[in-house]
Amino acid sequence: MNELIRINQNDSVAVALRSLKAGEYVAVTGAGITAEIHEDIPMGHKIALKDIASGEAVIKYGFPIGEATKDIKQGTHVHTHNIRTLLSGAHEYTYSPAYPKINPMPERFFNGYLRKDGRVGVRNELWIIPTVGCVNDIAETLEKKAHCLLGNHVENVRAFVHPYGCSQMGNDQENTRTVLANFVTHPNAGGVLLLGLGCENSGIDTIKAHMKDYDSERVRFLISQDVEDEIETGFALLKELAERMNQDSRVSCPVSKLVVGLKCGGSDGLSGITANPTIGGFSDLLIAHGGSTILTEVPEMFGAETILMNRCKDEETFRKTVKLINDFKAYFEASGQPVYENPSPGNKAGGITTLEDKALGCTQKSGSSPVADVLPYGGQVRESGLNLLSAPGNDLVASTALASAGAQIVLFSTGRGTPFGCPVPTMKISSNTPLSIHKSRWIDFNAGTLVESGTISEKAQELFDFVIQVAEGRKTRNEENGFQSLAIFKTGTTL
Repeated sequence: MNELIRINQNDSVAVALRSLKAGEYVAVTGAGITAEIHEDIPMGHKIALKDIASGEAVIKYGFPIGEATKDIKQGTHVHTHNIRTLLSGAHEYTYSPAYPKINPMPERFFNGYLRKDGRVGVRNELWIIPTVGCVNDIAETLEKKAHCLLGNHVENVRAFVHPYGCSQMGNDQENTRTVLANFVTHPNAGGVLLLGLGCENSGIDTIKAHMKDYDSERVRFLISQDVEDEIETGFALLKELAERMNQDSRVSCPVSKLVVGLKCGGSDGLSGITANPTIGGFSDLLIAHGGSTILTEVPEMFGAETILMNRCKDEETFRKTVKLINDFKAYFEASGQPVYENPSPGNKAGGITTLEDKALGCTQKSGSSPVADVLPYGGQVRESGLNLLSAPGNDLVASTALASAGAQIVLFSTGRGTPFGCPVPTMKISSNTPLSIHKSRWIDFNAGTLVESGTISEKAQELFDFVIQVAEGRKTRNEENGFQSLAIFKTGTTL
């Protein structure tokens, strides 16, 4: 079993793959040396491979993750007590293209639900989408009543409640309208009831105007104030949709129709070594098959953004990426907040020290493919390949944004564990084996075995095959648990 790993040959630190005790002598994988441990080091945390002077950059993944705030002796713990971030506000960047060519792979197929617009659903679910929080209880009552419609090709019934749709201004209101419209037309939904109140700012007619060309056979509308009994009327509409959905069936579809969101949360020191590189390998495989992936969590790109910028397919995409990064930094600063208020307490407990440390691990999820496009919040995938999406790091908000952008599945790596799920199947990928055992009801796939044996490419292929099973109907843990929620990004004033 590997015990201590240097990720890049230029790194001045290594990561403990198990808890280490003072006085041990441990072989460093990737360095060909043996390190003496001078103090206890928790699993996932960093140890100095050499003396690091105060003010000197600390190197991990081959890049600086901050600077030493005091002299650090070889063989000692490197963490928040002796490193600080080097991040600051907006920067000017230079485009230096650097990415490998992706070799196309033979066409592969899976069984999914082909929609009229050419997209493919991996589920055939009946969704209830409230236009405004005032009708949330009605939506949830209808969901319970409609459980009797499950079966045949109606795979699930779900009400996606939220507190918005009224008393919002500017971008907040527009974001709500766009995201709700995206979900009404999502390919995983075989039928949708758009449920309104009747006096809200983002009423049904307004949402309709954001829906472009939608399949009228699969969408019904209900304004609660216009009918005597909204429950009776709503159930009749859901029954109508379910009858239509039962005519659907899975058909053979190319893997190039898959769009998969990439997300991480509750990361630890192993996330950037096991789970995230595995997801990155998956991303490259899917793109080689003609499919698309989406990377978001913009604040968790800070410190690793130049890696993504230099992988942009052209200068226009590079400029859009620069804007993506600097606009999010400006959003923080406009609120009087530092751009580096990260990692979380759980991240730090797991061994992540600075935002650069976290970002360099997080961006491993993107693999090595060129950046094909950059999407605004609420935007949808237009270009096959790797897409960057504007959204914050908050788990549910970011995952919802990925689904809104067209992802039929979200891959979510974690070193600490989390039960949540967004509106689409949300696959939890653990960075360490103890988590996968301790929280087996949360975790779908364990990448932590890489600490013991195997390669990233082998694990990525295993994950790819698992994703195909999920696309063909295998339920994820969040689906089995009934954990699916929607959260819209709020940035402005509430009236």
